[in-house]
This record gives sequence, C-alpha cells and structure tokens, in this order.
Amino acid sequence: MMGVEDLLRLTVAALMTRTGERQNDLADGLGLSQAQVSRKQGNRQHWSLEDVDRLAAHFGLHFLDLLAGPTHAVGVLHGSIPALRPADAVAPAVIAQSAPAALFPAEPAAAAPAPAAPVGLCVLCGQPTGDELEGFPQHLSAEECAAAVAAVPPAPGPASAPAAPAPAPVPQQLPAEPPAPKPAEPVAAEPAPEVEAEPAPEPARTGPAVVRGPRAYASGTLVDEITGRVHEVLEECTGDLAAAQAALIKSAIPDVMALFKASRVGGRYEHSEFPPTADVLRKRSQKGADEIWEGRPKWRNSHVFQAAKKGETFEVTALDMNAAYLSAFKCWLPIGQLREDTSGVHDRKKSGIHLLTPAEWEHTDLPNPLGNRQEPGELWVSESTLRLLLDCAREGLADAPVIHRSLVSGGTEVLLEKLRRALAEVRKTALAEGDELTVNYVKSMYSKLVSTLGESTANRDMRRPDWMHIMRAKAFANLWMKANKIHKAGLQVVEISGTDELHVIGDWRTVFAEGRDLNQVKEKSTYTLGGKR
Repeated sequence: MMGVEDLLRLTVAALMTRTGERQNDLADGLGLSQAQVSRKQGNRQHWSLEDVDRLAAHFGLHFLDLLAGPTHAVGVLHGSIPALRPADAVAPAVIAQSAPAALFPAEPAAAAPAPAAPVGLCVLCGQPTGDELEGFPQHLSAEECAAAVAAVPPAPGPASAPAAPAPAPVPQQLPAEPPAPKPAEPVAAEPAPEVEAEPAPEPARTGPAVVRGPRAYASGTLVDEITGRVHEVLEECTGDLAAAQAALIKSAIPDVMALFKASRVGGRYEHSEFPPTADVLRKRSQKGADEIWEGRPKWRNSHVFQAAKKGETFEVTALDMNAAYLSAFKCWLPIGQLREDTSGVHDRKKSGIHLLTPAEWEHTDLPNPLGNRQEPGELWVSESTLRLLLDCAREGLADAPVIHRSLVSGGTEVLLEKLRRALAEVRKTALAEGDELTVNYVKSMYSKLVSTLGESTANRDMRRPDWMHIMRAKAFANLWMKANKIHKAGLQVVEISGTDELHVIGDWRTVFAEGRDLNQVKEKSTYTLGGKR
C-alpha cells in the first residue's frame, strides 16, 4: 500500500510537470539545493512537515490539497477541482518566505464565484476534453493532448490582475517560447480578451525552465530517474563500463516497470494489470504460441530476383529502422478486460484482438500487410494489424477485411506516451553525447518491456499478452508503412524482414531523413544484386 510520503512524491512530480519546473526551480522556491530535492524525490531522504508547508506555499495550495494526491492537486492548481481549504489558510509566515509573488495579489480579491462544471479533464494531459473512454474524460489521440497543452494561456501576473471579481489565481503557466522583452508598460488583461496580452518577461523562468517538445508529456522526473539510475550504477561499478552495462541490463525489466507506473501518475483510472486471459491468448504449450497472428513481414520482390537471375544488376541499400519497438509504444492499447463484441463493426475508440477473414492481396511489388501467411481463411489478429488492413482498404489497395468476432475494451493511443517520450528524450541526448551505456540501457528497457508483457516469468508486475501482440504488430505495421512510402515515391522495394530491415533500389534519401533519431533511418549496408557470376 502506498504511504503518505510516496503519495507526496508523486504529487510533487505531477505538479512540477504541469508547471514546467525542474528540480533546480523547485529547490530555489523551497530554499534547498537541487541535490536535496533530488534525494527527497528519489526516496533517499524524507520530506519533512516543514517541507510540506513550503511545498504547499510554493504551488499556492493548502497542504491538505497537496496531500490529497496528484490528480486532486493538479485539478486545484488549474481551478477545475474545488480546494479542500483556501490557499491563504497556509501559515502567513511560510507564504511570506517561500511563495512566489505571482501566486498571491497584494489586495485580497472578492469572493470568487463557484467555477462552472468542466466538460472533463483528460486523464493523461490534465486539460479539458469533451470525449470519454470507459467513463473517464480523455483525448482520443496524442495530437489532441498536445494541442490542448499548447492552448493553455499564461496566467496574468500581479500587474495585470483584473479589478473585477475573478477566480482564485493559479501559478503562471509558461508559454511554449519565452516572450520577447517589452519596454512598454504591461497591458492590463481584459476579463474575456479575444487576443492574449503578452506577459512581462520573467528572468527567473528563462532558459532550461521553458517547456518545449517532449516536456509537455515526458515528465522531467522520468528523465532524471533514468539518467540518475545510470550514474548510480556507474558509481557502484567504480566507472567500469562493462560491469555497469551488465548491471543495468539485468535490472531493465523492474526499472522500466517502475518508470511506467510513475508515468501513470495523475490518471483517473487504473488499467488492468492481470485481467483474465482469453483462450486465444493462451499458449498451447510451454514453448508453443497462442492463436494471434502478428503479421511479421518476410517478403522478397520476385520480379527483382528473377531479373537478377537473368543477369540484370541492381544496387540495393539495406535500411535499418531506429528503435522500432520504442516507436511501437504509440499504439492503441485496451485499458481493461477484453469483452466480446459480435457486431462485426470496428470501433476506433476501442482496442483488442479480432477474428477476421482478410481480403485477397494482389500486389506483387508490395508486401502483404499480413506478412508471409500462406493459409487462407479466418485468423485472429491484434488491433494494430486490423487498423493497417483498414488503412489499406481506404487507400484502395484491397477490400476491407470481414470481422467475425472481437474481444475489445475501451482503448487509448497514449497510454505509454509519457514513458515513450521520456525514453526517446534520454536516448536522443545519449546519442548526441556518445553515451552508448545509456543508449543500450534504454534499448534494453523498451525491448524487454514488449517481450515480457505476455506469459513471461521475467515480468511479474503485469501480464497483458494482448498488449504484447498489439505492440509487436505495431512495429511490423510501421515497417510496412515505410515500404509503402518507398513504393509511392517510385522506388522499388526489394526485401522486407524482421522488425526493422528494409531493402530498396533507388535514392532513399529523397524519402527518409538519415540519422539515428526515431523519425529517421540509417543505412545498414549496400550490395549488388544480380550480374554475371
């Protein structure tokens, strides 16, 4: 059972994410060092009762709201959830010492009217949404979450506070880019302005504290935990890189599961970790497989190979997809237990596994999205494969599959998004710095997470074979879509195999950017196919 101090750490992490603060910002507000904050958040040092008062004052909350959990605290911070006690009930002496001036106006404002009931706050990004999944408000895609976060306006400072009655002030939200300094006097904000007035620049909140890119999703705490873990193990191994790498890879599974749980802080629902396993998801033997077909690509362009046998020569480039399984974290996953649906209609707000009959595939110059399956008739596929088949039908490449039966639950595409962005950010930084130890550690975490979510004894924190199939199939679907992109550009696809290998003829750099980032590809090898022997 989670203790009060553990709940406080999660709440502090959530509040730092929502306000865009890093540990050094929080340390300055509390009168502590960054190292002290790191130790307190890392469970190596206790948060004291005095710290609780200062934390409450720093974020403009009553300490009861701070201790009520991350969801409640973030809701009170944004004014969408009523406070248990007014923030000005915090001890005045503590407020005077540590609270930012922007949180409390010099003149007490008139009693604020009761806020209107919100449509609902997304359980992933904390912003209003009109959609629901499984009874909980939630945006239906990562793009909608990103747009909602970007649309949050900066709160006015003390100089622009309106004289009319207004809701209780909240901490100032940083804009996506720091505002340009304005020599003119600040313009007073209208009660309901159509155009936001630019706030005066805050020197204390420039530079690293500005929220950009992945920080809207990937908590800085997750990033700090990953890099901190690498430094900790490296110190324990007295700088021995080989020993440190062995230790990090050995702890990759429990480490990534702990990060996943931390990334779910602030969610209003609990995803099922050990739901009943459907019969089609059960292995038939210890070393056997279940009934789900993942669509693993394994294909060669017969026309090219036949021409090569006749003496034609082709210059072929083998391309390697970067972090295929990490990219596959962005997929539609079912939240709860799978329930049967015999309507034969695909609901894009749900996710699961499906029994279907696929349409015939008649393209000889493009691989079948189902992979190398030879047997006709019905088969069970995961959500990722079904969505790929439906996309092919929309493009006119084949008819839509016939769905006979589905086992589904309310789904979301962003369940792993915070974790994915944190791992991607650490990986990108490590690549830029030539830190292969961290790169290999991150790779071990995301690859082992995918491979052990099924019936594996190596991961005892969760058993979701449906997630495993969906994520693996998503990696295969991503590879197929890259092959299709090559084909649309007029180049020839020669071979496609595994989860990350694509062989092409032609100038592939006109289609893909070269590099090691997630949205790039790298050249694995080049070779000549055909010619005289």
